Amino acid sequence: MKKMPKEFPPQHQKRDPGLEKEMYPRPLCKGEWYKGSGKLKGKKAIVTGGDSGIGRAVSIFFAREGADVSIIYYDEHEDARRTSGMVEEEGARCLLISGDAGDSSFCGKAVKETVETFGGLNIVVNNAAHQPFQDDIESLTDEQLERTFKTNIFSYFYLTRAAMEHLAEGDTVINTSSVVAYRGTTHLLDYSATKGAEIAFTRSLARMLAERKIRVNAVAPGPVWTPLTPSTFPAEYMKSFGEQTAMKRAGQPEEMAPSYVFLASRDSSYMTGQVLHPNGGEIVNA
Repeated sequence: MKKMPKEFPPQHQKRDPGLEKEMYPRPLCKGEWYKGSGKLKGKKAIVTGGDSGIGRAVSIFFAREGADVSIIYYDEHEDARRTSGMVEEEGARCLLISGDAGDSSFCGKAVKETVETFGGLNIVVNNAAHQPFQDDIESLTDEQLERTFKTNIFSYFYLTRAAMEHLAEGDTVINTSSVVAYRGTTHLLDYSATKGAEIAFTRSLARMLAERKIRVNAVAPGPVWTPLTPSTFPAEYMKSFGEQTAMKRAGQPEEMAPSYVFLASRDSSYMTGQVLHPNGGEIVNA
């Protein structure tokens, strides 16, 4: 297993969404230490924000476990093509779909294309995120609020709703939330609010779908080295990124992915409405 860096060089990307190819060091996503065992053999998954970061790692791990993966991403084409190649190296099929997950009609089209290509859909991973850095509430514009909520919570509703006619007993929905849903954070007010909404969405949808035997769970990562951070935070923030955790470092995408495999597989067959917390040791009220 590669050594996990405890600090990162100052860096900032003017582009939003950020690009994994411009990060240094690159996030660790392949999990070469992880051995697949066919836990998702024959399954069909759709992952939003799958071009990089956590979404990339989840797509690779799903493929290693036998699932075909449809990746929804905004416009990070080179990153997405690289992820697709990694998925295909695992022997799985990968479909790339570019567009705005915060648009209802696009989500419907993406689900339709996924089902037509793979012949079904079993796993929905709502992972797309927008994380604007802002010092005070007075600086929050209506436009910023609308974009954050459309990307981070509306998209979860849109994609899941579109997928419902294809999901059946034993299928799963997994939502990416965050540790900030539980403790808040100074510079991410609107982002934190959407992450809290995702937890309520997870718990309520789990109860709604329990009779249909479709499970709904979430993962709430701590600080993770993905393009979200250098594309939104000031460059000088990077050196101390993750130091507030008990493990004194940020997590890597490949350290998040096993939680998603667990929730997508029969290993978690008696879990719904729950949240996993790979956050470097922070104790939260779950």
